[in-house]
This record gives sequence, structure tokens and C-alpha cells, in this order.
Amino acid sequence: VQLQASGGGLVQAGGSLGLSCVLSGRTFRMYDMGWFRQAPGKEREFVAAINWSGSSTYYPDSVKGRFTISRDNAKNTVYLQMNSLKPEDTAVYYCAVGRGRSGTYPLTLFITYMDYWGEGTQVTVSS
Repeated sequence: VQLQASGGGLVQAGGSLGLSCVLSGRTFRMYDMGWFRQAPGKEREFVAAINWSGSSTYYPDSVKGRFTISRDNAKNTVYLQMNSLKPEDTAVYYCAVGRGRSGTYPLTLFITYMDYWGEGTQVTVSS
């Protein structure tokens, strides 16, 4: 299983960035997908999750209304659109695939049942 994230970079506060992640080695459309982030010296933080069809998503309060997760099952790709970025959003962002078929676990618990994740992409928000 491989996940390759891309799209990170440097942006000013208030700006936007879009991340994408391609999954290989699994039947993409069968699994929940998600994103988490980790800043230096901080714990891993869940960012977003989406079910197999895209009909259900979940976000923590810290990003709700600013971040949008989506997926294209034909391209084996999950996306994260980040708007109104803040300096505290600075982190390495990782995409991950859930364990078990979509629907096995609630999206609210994604960070506990994610199975594989990629190398991550750096997002830096300057003030």
C-alpha cells in the first residue's frame, strides 16, 4: 500500500492551498480516507475523513468551515482544500486509508483506525 501526498507549500495567513493524495495497492473506492497533521513537538492531529462515496465527511472544530475533503474514486485520489489558513495550521500533512471496509468504523474515530499513511507534505502558513 502506498499513499503519495502532494500540494503543500508556503502561503500567507488567510490564503488557500489544495492537497491531493493518490492511493495505490488497495481498491480505493472501498475504504474511508482521511488526513491528519503533525507539527514539530506536537501530537498527531486529525484533520478530516471521508467515506467511500463521499456522502459523509467529518472534521474537528479546529478546521470545520475552512477545510473540505473530497475524493475521486476514478482517480484513486483524495483531496483536501484548505481555505482561510492560519499560522497554527502549519504542519506536515499526511493522508491515510482506514482499516476495514468503509462503514466498519465511524468517521469520528478515523485517527484510531487508520491503517496506512504516506510520507506527508509540508504546509507552512506565514503570519
